[in-house]
Amino acid sequence: MKFFTVRLKTLLLACALALAVGVSLLLAGVSGAVEVYSSAARSLPIYCVGREDNRIAISFDCAWGVEHTDEILKNLAAGKVRATFFTVEFWAKEHPDYLKKVSDAGHEIGTHSATHSYMSRLSESEIRGELSSSVDAITAVTGKSVELFRPPFGDYDDLVIDTSNAMGLYPIQWDVDSLDWKDLSASDIAERVISRVKSGSIILCHNNGLHTAEALPIIIDTLKSKGFTFVPIGELIYRDGYTIDATGKQLPENAT
Repeated sequence: MKFFTVRLKTLLLACALALAVGVSLLLAGVSGAVEVYSSAARSLPIYCVGREDNRIAISFDCAWGVEHTDEILKNLAAGKVRATFFTVEFWAKEHPDYLKKVSDAGHEIGTHSATHSYMSRLSESEIRGELSSSVDAITAVTGKSVELFRPPFGDYDDLVIDTSNAMGLYPIQWDVDSLDWKDLSASDIAERVISRVKSGSIILCHNNGLHTAEALPIIIDTLKSKGFTFVPIGELIYRDGYTIDATGKQLPENAT
């Protein structure tokens, strides 16, 4: 009888322990679900686009200097590639001849802000000021409307994304970083880009990268040989009827 009582107590204790573990796991599961939902609910820019047609886009941020811009434009023209250039307002005002040259060559122009500030540190009115004045400066030179915005330093929060969307500007990031600003060799830049590109990718480069222009023919020729087609970002993204998942990939609403 004593043995039976001990066994019974042991079984009850085991059941209680199992119940406690089950409740803990359930709570952990609920907590994890909340965290995933919270992450997915963030306002995100477009990092890449869910496409199956092998369209990709290459982009150049313009904030300082023009020393390598002519060579970049020459190599883009040789490869018959139209790209997207994101320009800061002070760059546009200091180099209006280059801004017009880029635009006249058929490339797309987006804003990279007015002062190249950390946008997440600004108020809504300051964000609006940065975007509206930079857009006006670009349009004054090119005569074309501006539809794209890339936050400087890739820095953003919900307010930055929500404000740019409200102003009719698609916020754009990237999923392939060339790291050309680190003055990597042309072959290293090309290898980084080529090995990371997939259908719908957005490539980040800079107009003043030391070896960016030199890397372009390798990137363009190799990716074209793999079946990729270069288009400006404005022709890569979906304009309406889309969602953005937790990774920043833009998808059509009916995507499964």
